Amino acid sequence: MSWVERGDCAKGEGPAPPRGCRAMAGEGSGPVPGDGAGPPAPERVLFPPTFSVSEIKNKQRRHFMFLRWKQQQRKEKLALKKKRRKEREALGDKAPPKAVPKTIENQRVYDETTVDPNDEEVAFDEATDEFAPYFNRQTVPKILITTSDRPRGRTVRFCEQLATVIPNSHVYYRRGLALKRIIPQCIARDFTDLIVINEDRKIPNGLVLSHLPDGPTAHFRMSSVRLRKEIKRKGKEPTEHVPEVILNNFTTRLGHSIGRMFAALFPHNPQFIGRQVATFHNQRDYIFFRFHRYIFKSEKKVGIQELGPRFTLKLRSLQKGTFDSKFGEYEWIHKRREMDRSRRKFHL
Repeated sequence: MSWVERGDCAKGEGPAPPRGCRAMAGEGSGPVPGDGAGPPAPERVLFPPTFSVSEIKNKQRRHFMFLRWKQQQRKEKLALKKKRRKEREALGDKAPPKAVPKTIENQRVYDETTVDPNDEEVAFDEATDEFAPYFNRQTVPKILITTSDRPRGRTVRFCEQLATVIPNSHVYYRRGLALKRIIPQCIARDFTDLIVINEDRKIPNGLVLSHLPDGPTAHFRMSSVRLRKEIKRKGKEPTEHVPEVILNNFTTRLGHSIGRMFAALFPHNPQFIGRQVATFHNQRDYIFFRFHRYIFKSEKKVGIQELGPRFTLKLRSLQKGTFDSKFGEYEWIHKRREMDRSRRKFHL
């Protein structure tokens, strides 16, 4: 019979108990199993108050404990959500309004250059800027798509797929020509825009968009490029119908200019019979491009099917006039150390 079973450890009788006996018996407080004072206390596993999963040395055990902790967090969150929903159903019309969750978007720092649709100054600038001939239907978009020198296969395929998204676009390869020599040739052949796809380590990583003949020129960093064959549950090849264009969340003066640049790439009067839509969605200064097709399941239910390609853009600079890396005048340049100090400050 052990010391705990005889109760000698709690009563102080007999020789000195082994090390750890007081912790096993609860340091003499409460009933001890075997002394007839009551039912045994349930066994409890107590961790130190400063215990952390990261302190577990074994990698598999640490990962297992982390998954258990995440699962417990999800269960508690779901239980709290159900409890609140039952309370709201019980109160009925007297239930308090739902609290609006705090996000980076609705906590955004106010920008003085936010565009007001009824602003006369903005309307005058739009009527006299470089894109006015397009929006007045005086010009028809004609796009030239080219690449950096010696493009690889992935960049070439991306340019070919981008040409199927933008109507009346043509793909030509640089062959060592400088952009300053390409731009006059584009103007002479009545091209309205020039798109240059740059690559690094065989991956497209940059896009230069220049509006012809008077600019402006925007330089974007490109990421998350996915070709059609890399997209799951993609639809069939896009048709030659003119797609609908959707521009989301371009609210500032700078964002308004960028949105007008993207809009000028596509002709007016989209052909809705093709059920194709090109979306430029701005979120936290990242521009997400998606190309979808509407799928009408019934008279009331409509779905979308992605056609591809997809990519993400981040504006790096906006330059007046056509491309000129040495003597060009810049309207806006992204400076990370100065502009990215606050996560709630956006520029588009």
